[in-house]
Amino acid sequence: MTTAPQLAAADALPSSLVQPLLDGATAGGAPSVEVFAPATGQKIADLPQSSVADIDRAFATARAVQQEWARRPIRERAAVLRRFHDIVLAEQDTILDIVQTETGKSRAHAFDEVGDVAVNARYYAQVAAKLLATRKPRGVLPVLTQVDVRHRPKGVVAVISPWNYPLALAASDALPALVAGNAVVARPDNQTALTALWAIDAAERAGLPRGLWQAVLGRGSVIGHEVIGRADYVDYTGSSATGRTIAQQAGERLIGYSLELGGKNPLVVLADADVSRAAKIAIRACFASAGQLCESMERIYVHDKVYDQFVAEFIEHVKGIELGGGLNYDSDMGSLTFPRQLATVRSHVEDAVAKGATVLAGGRARPDLGPYFYEPTVLSGVRPGMTVYREETFGPVVSIYRVGSDDEAVEQANDTAYGLNASVWTKDIARGREVAARINAGSVNVNEGFIAAWGSADAPSGGLGISGTGRRHGAEGLLKYIDTQTIAVQRMLPIAPLPGMSEELWAKTMTFYFGLMKTLRQK
Repeated sequence: MTTAPQLAAADALPSSLVQPLLDGATAGGAPSVEVFAPATGQKIADLPQSSVADIDRAFATARAVQQEWARRPIRERAAVLRRFHDIVLAEQDTILDIVQTETGKSRAHAFDEVGDVAVNARYYAQVAAKLLATRKPRGVLPVLTQVDVRHRPKGVVAVISPWNYPLALAASDALPALVAGNAVVARPDNQTALTALWAIDAAERAGLPRGLWQAVLGRGSVIGHEVIGRADYVDYTGSSATGRTIAQQAGERLIGYSLELGGKNPLVVLADADVSRAAKIAIRACFASAGQLCESMERIYVHDKVYDQFVAEFIEHVKGIELGGGLNYDSDMGSLTFPRQLATVRSHVEDAVAKGATVLAGGRARPDLGPYFYEPTVLSGVRPGMTVYREETFGPVVSIYRVGSDDEAVEQANDTAYGLNASVWTKDIARGREVAARINAGSVNVNEGFIAAWGSADAPSGGLGISGTGRRHGAEGLLKYIDTQTIAVQRMLPIAPLPGMSEELWAKTMTFYFGLMKTLRQK
């Protein structure tokens, strides 16, 4: 692995950019914390932290502004998303610098976030009016019973987003909530708070009312309970362990929640796959954002007939990956974001090797490049009892296994408590769909890693098992942020016996009516 040119974080984020974003934060009542760039170790900012009083003010302001926002025509709310889309694309160099500096990821992987936000902003701007339109379903007595089903925003939505995809997971979850008429109080990770603050600033420049989308800053263990305790709905992306805690708190308050949690995602290469293409694209599927992606592949199952060819070509591609922390497109993979991630990666690899696994590529930290760089790593001979076999690594480590049939591949792929994403490779698309349908995952990509499903904004995305509950993207990604209200108007005749009609005759009349409606195939 070679080293790409680097650029210091301080050179990329001047105080003239950072300070206005910090001034816009709903924070300041608690001591600030220092935030450092993972790729270089240089200080980014002293980040203000929110007190309980700050959080109270944020929710009070959000509730006040939300009332007026919800009364605006949907076309006006959608117009803000369209302008936001344009700002994100036009100012992508600025936000790419921020994302890279805060996360340590490569610029190509940071651009995935720009693309995700642009696609979702455009999509929800286009479909919001249709999804939120009042429906007029058939009443219990056609013509006599007129029914309207209306959509009401939840109120104030808490979006608790992680550090690994700070633009995509902060903005793309907030946008449908906003266009549905809600306010959003965000709790981004401290490490990547500037990205969320930039997104809020861009949205306000696009016409979003000030105070409708705010960020409160602080560690989840410190302020998370306070945020959830004031929200009307919670959208969380992060670990399965924290997801359970959030579900318990939301359940106690009887509010809704959506959770996208961890993954131990399988990639399956069938005997008839285009091996060269699979080996090449699997690189991005496994090592995007240094493997710090819930959707990325950590397990590869390859049919015995093509195993040797796939492994040879895959390893060749892995060894050609360029590591670097530059704010440019010269590197293929960047740094891990935290020392704890580096420690996890090291421990998983060392445990596997100590118990008999073989390192086919990588397997080393690279402190010569930066504090948290680790080479993309491929392991073989991984077995039950090794930590990496079942636990999510969330780093640039993938284990590869030989299988003898489709059935064995599916069985192994499903041998996990997770169920977020999967990938199947074959030249026979019908076969690929059939195998995909047998894998327990919320999304399965055929001849792709994760971008085909993730990038299709009109299709829902989410997990099964301990990978979460609820969906983002698609109609579900907006409708989760609304409540429905049914207004039924009864005209002319009541739904009750007519004057002089006995209850027995009424029951017989309605029995005949129910049977007639079934015969006519009416709802």
